[in-house]
Amino acid sequence: MEQRIGSGSQPLVEGAGFDPAFVPGLTPPASAAPKGPQDKGDPVAADPDETVPEEAAVEEPEEADEAEDVQEDAAGDEAPVDGPVFEAADRRARIVADHRGVRLCLDDQECEFRWDEIAAVETESPRFGKRFTITVHTPDRRWYPIEIEATARSRFTEWDERLDAVLDAYFEEGAAEEADAEAESEAAAEKE
Repeated sequence: MEQRIGSGSQPLVEGAGFDPAFVPGLTPPASAAPKGPQDKGDPVAADPDETVPEEAAVEEPEEADEAEDVQEDAAGDEAPVDGPVFEAADRRARIVADHRGVRLCLDDQECEFRWDEIAAVETESPRFGKRFTITVHTPDRRWYPIEIEATARSRFTEWDERLDAVLDAYFEEGAAEEADAEAESEAAAEKE
């Protein structure tokens, strides 16, 4: 009978334990192509000084960002709406509520809710301090709070009034329930 000393498992060759690029989103994916010139006999291909200039590589993403900004500006300018708009921001957070819905931004994270995706919008002003909290609730029982630091406590009442005007204009509480009830009544009428 043959006996082996040591582990029977194979060493890690690929995976997250060996290469952090294996985890999606952590780092850009590693190229499977060999690093270096394919033909070792070609002296021009072996010259390490011949690389793509950094300026050319940097300009492409900037142009793409500018193109996206232009598209967003054009989309926002296509249909100007005269309805109320609520916007509040501080150094980190920002909220915008208008005819399209509610958009929350915190640092580099953003989320957008259309009016049909919102179950409720809740505001809370603290007893002490200057942080105004706005929470967006969705029908699937999730909530998304954001705190905005006001320059003065007197801004809380102004923000509440402006947000209420936007909610009164665009948010139809119970509209989905009414639509379901109408669909049920129409289905019942068709059966009879």
